[in-house]
Amino acid sequence: MNKKNTIIEKFMEVLKKDKDACVVFDNNRSLSRGELMEMVDSIATQIPKGSKRVGIIMDHSVEMIAAIFAALRVGAAYIPVEPFFPKERIKFMMEEAEVDVVITNEKHAHILADIKKIIVNKGYDFREAAKVNEVSKRRESLNNIDYNPEDLAYILYTSGTTGKPKGVAVTNANVCHYVRAFSNEFNPGKGDIMLQHSVCSFDIFVEEVFTTLLSGACLAIPSDEERKDVKKLIEFIRRNKVTMLSGFPYLLQEINELDEIPASIRLLISGGDVIRESYVTNLLGKVEVYNTYGPSETTVCASYLRCSKENVLPDGTFPVGKPVLNTDIKIMDEKGNELAQGEIGELCIFGDGVSNGYIGDRAKENESFVETSQGRMYRSGDLGYVLADGNIAFLHRKDSQIMIKGKRVEVSEVENVMAKSSLIKQVYVSPNIDKSNLYYMVAYIVVEDENVDLSEITNYLKDYLTDFMIPEYFVELKSLPLNPNGKVDKKALPKVYRKVAA
Repeated sequence: MNKKNTIIEKFMEVLKKDKDACVVFDNNRSLSRGELMEMVDSIATQIPKGSKRVGIIMDHSVEMIAAIFAALRVGAAYIPVEPFFPKERIKFMMEEAEVDVVITNEKHAHILADIKKIIVNKGYDFREAAKVNEVSKRRESLNNIDYNPEDLAYILYTSGTTGKPKGVAVTNANVCHYVRAFSNEFNPGKGDIMLQHSVCSFDIFVEEVFTTLLSGACLAIPSDEERKDVKKLIEFIRRNKVTMLSGFPYLLQEINELDEIPASIRLLISGGDVIRESYVTNLLGKVEVYNTYGPSETTVCASYLRCSKENVLPDGTFPVGKPVLNTDIKIMDEKGNELAQGEIGELCIFGDGVSNGYIGDRAKENESFVETSQGRMYRSGDLGYVLADGNIAFLHRKDSQIMIKGKRVEVSEVENVMAKSSLIKQVYVSPNIDKSNLYYMVAYIVVEDENVDLSEITNYLKDYLTDFMIPEYFVELKSLPLNPNGKVDKKALPKVYRKVAA
């Protein structure tokens, strides 16, 4: 059995090289690799023997990272949830995942009243806790655990079409694959400091934590207040000499608008949504900017592209690049035939990152995972095509097409055209359906200048879009509301109803 292909064994290798090197810090404390391992073992010995699933409901801190590693230390999988998620949603996740115990902060212990909890607060005294829990006596049993690369590392919940979230089961081998792929492209190591900015329930968090701790770099955790305010976040980055940041396109857009960026930053990674050239105009040439693509079902990212002024697509977006190490992406038709360069089809992903699929009773959704002669494949539901240079262009979801006045409209095409206008800073186009089951579009816009008139925008659109493709309604906002994952929060957008003729 290849123990070197599990998260804990990988961290043990890093630990042996230099146990005193800084591995994680927040505004309250800093831990070396050796200290983190001490805290991990202190928490791990409190996890009931035989536990296979461990819930994590904690504020972001060094203690949270230790709790995650404690779950992995006992051979269990962790299920991360933000404390501010709706209580019923949290309950559903923990029940479906069949968690044996939850590690949480005392102030969040009330969220799940009927499940066993381990309380780990900020400032947790792991050395004192080690004495109380006789960690030294129990450490031998921890050291004798036979870690299996195929054991689950985590279950990450994503939005489901049924209205209930879907739990994606990802193995240790999947995570270690991605750490190798990330290292192959970005070479993180001693001297690098990665910002921990993402919510724990999104796979960018997986990228931030594991590619850092398993490569010898250090993880920097800002406060909630700093995470929400880009100016305070930049000051945190500058003060702590952060070198790498992975986030959503809107975060890069905010950084792009700053007068200057901290000199320590060498790498900005965009993922999770479409990135436009207008978001990074001032960043290109100053730091490395990457566009990435990959569903949670394939363990973080399946492709990378180093952005430049030369590889912008005609619609103002960037391609998603080429497959990462030990990954392949094929453009296929509905029958599973690979398509030629330039032909539009579904992005189908092969390789070591393809996960175990969804937990629970989700037979239909698991049909997206297919065993083939070339290995396990995930049908992403995303459409794209291969460019002449071998890079992949992402278009949109298969199901994003709507009918207006009997004609097909790609909502993403309308949004891309609007985003290219010098009049518009940000835009989100929402497809709505009225009581007669007819579609209409609402464009939510943030204008570049308060003096911009709607007629200027519609006149611009008439040059690029046919009449039926121009949104029926426009709503001006000061900023687009974002959810914790950094995407547009559709539920927070103002509702616009179309009157239906009697």
